[in-house]
Amino acid sequence: MNNAIIPFLVTMMLVTGVCNTILNKFQDMQCVLNCDSPDPKARRTFEQPVIQTVQMFIGEMGCWLVIGASIIFKRYISPRLSRNASPLFAGGYNPVHADDRDYDDEDHPVDGPGASNSPYKPGSDDDRIPLQGTKIFLLAAPSCCDIAGTTLMNVGLLFVAASIYQMTRGALVLFVGLFSVLFLHRKLFFYQWLALFVVVLGVALVGLSGALFGDAQEDDTVRKNAMEVASHAMLHVRTVAGTPEAAKAVIGVLLIAAAQIFTASQFVLEEWILENYEMDPLQVVGWEGVFGFSVTVVISIIMYLAVGRTDAGRYGYFDVKEGWHQVFSNKYVALSSVLIMISIGGFNFFGLSVTRTVSATSRSTIDTCRTLFIWLVSLGLGWESFKWLQVAGFALLVYGTFLFNDIVRPPLKACLPRTRREQEVLLPEEPIEHI
Repeated sequence: MNNAIIPFLVTMMLVTGVCNTILNKFQDMQCVLNCDSPDPKARRTFEQPVIQTVQMFIGEMGCWLVIGASIIFKRYISPRLSRNASPLFAGGYNPVHADDRDYDDEDHPVDGPGASNSPYKPGSDDDRIPLQGTKIFLLAAPSCCDIAGTTLMNVGLLFVAASIYQMTRGALVLFVGLFSVLFLHRKLFFYQWLALFVVVLGVALVGLSGALFGDAQEDDTVRKNAMEVASHAMLHVRTVAGTPEAAKAVIGVLLIAAAQIFTASQFVLEEWILENYEMDPLQVVGWEGVFGFSVTVVISIIMYLAVGRTDAGRYGYFDVKEGWHQVFSNKYVALSSVLIMISIGGFNFFGLSVTRTVSATSRSTIDTCRTLFIWLVSLGLGWESFKWLQVAGFALLVYGTFLFNDIVRPPLKACLPRTRREQEVLLPEEPIEHI
């Protein structure tokens, strides 16, 4: 791919990522019940994290449209365009591959295993089995982790500002690090453990800022008039009136931080699958969308029959009948739903393209900048106020991420590894990120 397109890919990755978080928060703020009531406490906003999870998986399934379009273009349109004199239209879309080798028109590598430009070890391609047939169901495991993580994060987003939500997600690198050491036998140097500690400290400051400094204006818009605690397999909730705003912020941060355990499990499972099986990462996203959508829909129907249609579950998280009615009856919720599907699909596509053309390290570093833009957009929209403690937490998050990814050097030489041997990659070569 031409290096001139890299700035475009990076920009679109940031734009789609920021839009996805902002759109989810915007959707949470939409009034769907008793909107004409003079009492603000009687109004209810859109509180359907399970439906938002379904929207995410629909967006991921949109990757199949890109794959299908590329196949049609290469098979029927590109051969005709290549006959033209202009070289501009020669060729076609090349799918995103997990390595840096050249591929022919049939997506077969033109150089053998162990080529100098391949990041994999010699012979590793021969060891990987094509992920096809019944083996595709292996992707159902990370999809289930994605369901749990995304739903918990959507619940947490109901109680905190969009920037605090995004910053708290920085705890992901801690759990990925721990799980990679425990299950994938990766090695972390002392300075990388130090970076993980800095990230956790930054997350703690972000959560503390949300607990200590609540925005008064959020009482009418962002914040809920009732607090909801986990039950029924960590997902079903019941309303508890009169919960203080600080407690809501703390519980929201804890829910988002806990969700990173499931997301980290998803990343580690994906890395193990991509190390042992061969499949285009864009197809991995598409298949995870299919499995995630199917499982989420089945679970939502079961929970509706068991909980959602009861008096206690009415208008709750599992009242999917009322939830979908709110989606189609409120034009702003419906419009934001469509935009969320587009933004999550675009974020996955452009994120994988950045990983393909630059590196996974660059992608994680660029994604850190997404937090800054979300914070600035939230400030500009008046959704939250400026907090110095939040800025300090964000600075620690950035420094810890940069230190972990070797963008900055450790403060002490003693922290450096004693040898210059190649460090094993901690994060997946093609991390599958979502909201």
